[in-house]
Amino acid sequence: MIEYIHGTIAELTPTYAVIDCGGIGYLLNISLPTFTRLEGSTSAKLLAHEVIREDAHVLFGFIDEQERSLFRLLIGVSGVGANTARMILSSIAAPELEIVISTGDATRLKNVKGIGAKTAQRIIVDLKDKIKPIGDALILQPATTNDIFDEALAALVMLGFTRQQSQKVLKKLFDNDPTIKVETAIKKALSMM
Repeated sequence: MIEYIHGTIAELTPTYAVIDCGGIGYLLNISLPTFTRLEGSTSAKLLAHEVIREDAHVLFGFIDEQERSLFRLLIGVSGVGANTARMILSSIAAPELEIVISTGDATRLKNVKGIGAKTAQRIIVDLKDKIKPIGDALILQPATTNDIFDEALAALVMLGFTRQQSQKVLKKLFDNDPTIKVETAIKKALSMM
């Protein structure tokens, strides 16, 4: 089992990071909060979780233990796979997700793409006693409007939305607030799709 990967950031997108470690590039699927915290960095140490399937070995990377622990708890819930857990952590940051689960806010969970009422309730029932909320909201890094729009668009397309639909929703968001941050833009876009 791989515990963490530490090295130079070779490539960084809102959905994955490639970490060059000893001349080998490891692709780790990441959440939006992890992406936000890595922006502007040249090196990183990402905690890892490996998912082994018949057709692939997939790595997921996390900026801190709180996010990785939540990911592992989420994939332990029946009906929640690794990509769904990542989608949840991209839509609701780890500290906020702990509060959502511990307070039983199923409505907030249902706003995440791919999460229905039954799955939201199952997550709350299974995890409510295992989670104690801690921590503060993550601080977002500044970037130019075009960069933010492009990164948000790339993330939405990688998450399975059409380019045309994503552009339309993001255009509305950027017209209303040109200073919107990439993480906020993606979260709002996810709730609008």
